[in-house]
Amino acid sequence: MSYEAAIQGLQALAGELVTTPGAARREFRLEDMRILLAELGDPQLKFPSVLIAGTNGKGSTAATLASILAAAGYKTGLFTSPHLSRVNERVRILAGEEPGDRAKGTQTAGEIPDNDFAALYFRVDEAAARLVRQGRLSEHSSFFETVTALAFLHFAEAAVDIAILEVGMGGRLDATNVVEPLVSVITDISLDHTEWLGSTIRAIAREKAGILRAGGTMVTLPQHQEANEALGEIAVALGARGVSAAEYVPAPGTFGRDGHNRYPVSVLGETVEIDSPLPGQHQQRNLALAIAAAVELRNSHGYKLDASAISQGVHTARWPGRLELFPGGGERADVVLDVAHNPAGAWALRSGISEMPSLEDRASKTLIFGCLKDKALEEMAQILFPLFDRVLVTEVNSPRTASLEQMMRAAALTGSLAEAMPNAETALQRAYEITPSAGLIVVAGSVYLVGQLRGELAGVRT
Repeated sequence: MSYEAAIQGLQALAGELVTTPGAARREFRLEDMRILLAELGDPQLKFPSVLIAGTNGKGSTAATLASILAAAGYKTGLFTSPHLSRVNERVRILAGEEPGDRAKGTQTAGEIPDNDFAALYFRVDEAAARLVRQGRLSEHSSFFETVTALAFLHFAEAAVDIAILEVGMGGRLDATNVVEPLVSVITDISLDHTEWLGSTIRAIAREKAGILRAGGTMVTLPQHQEANEALGEIAVALGARGVSAAEYVPAPGTFGRDGHNRYPVSVLGETVEIDSPLPGQHQQRNLALAIAAAVELRNSHGYKLDASAISQGVHTARWPGRLELFPGGGERADVVLDVAHNPAGAWALRSGISEMPSLEDRASKTLIFGCLKDKALEEMAQILFPLFDRVLVTEVNSPRTASLEQMMRAAALTGSLAEAMPNAETALQRAYEITPSAGLIVVAGSVYLVGQLRGELAGVRT
């Protein structure tokens, strides 16, 4: 029952989103998740929670909200997906330790420790297998369902004060949607996972709105008209109260020096300075949603949050892989990692580069790109590829990867100079060879690709 065995067992469950022509897709049912959790003692009912759904920005929003709550002194669970390097990243606890925890050698903050991960994985795995044998489940829980149940157990046993839960995909049928959230947050919605969620923004918005509850609260921002209409219709039908985060979005054009978000915001009767480590003007909307959710938790649910905790929490939030810069040290080109994996993310990356003179003004730029085959490859290529002198395409470490041939065809449609690389590591070495030290290398297109190269870059840097 080692950590290595747990990871091997978990990896064997992966691929729930892989579709094969002619084969039936896996069906996701919340009732199956509820059966599994009941067998485990319903850990999801032992702590209050916030659910965050959307297409882009939900991870940044979740990380920032969790950081705010931690800054206010609350032991806060944070569940996000996917991970960059290790699956443990998905299950974290922020904030202090209970009295005596250090003396007992109990870790209550940070990523879930390997031994705890392994122990909880096998509890979930054995429960799922038992339910299948008894005929109460038709099939074993999926990768995401298993990790979600594991996270609920970890948060319950750590007695967190609150858990911030990022929805994996959609909302209505997502494994996280078995909790009763104090607040439901919906970030910006665009086309993604259309095979599963629908081919229009309206259809996707309706799936995301599945995290709303009758008489509950929805925190969101005005966005695409179709999304606004769908969210509004469902909120009204449920009697859910809508809270707009618009008052926490700075005036258009407000932007800190070289991509950093620094600006004043009026919150809880005070004016505080927002100083976020998350670069890019698009992050202002995510920061506003986190602030609005924190204010709602204070005003409607009794959480003791003040303006100072909000300012501090925003400043200390960490969410890697988003316009993340790894300096080359003068000998090699700098590398920027960004998990842009759909057209909306590609536009955010393009805007982020243009907003930062230290990146935009580079004389030479190289893109390392890889994506999944179910993404809008040609559209992302049209958005990103023309910005670069050279594009290096590579397959990502996933059975859902787009092929080199598909990516080279997309590059040809943009007129870009492109090369096919056998793997991500070779692509990075090639990028170093062809990009002068004063130039810039950008890695984008897939969380899998960014995660794979981030470990190597972090190792070089340390």
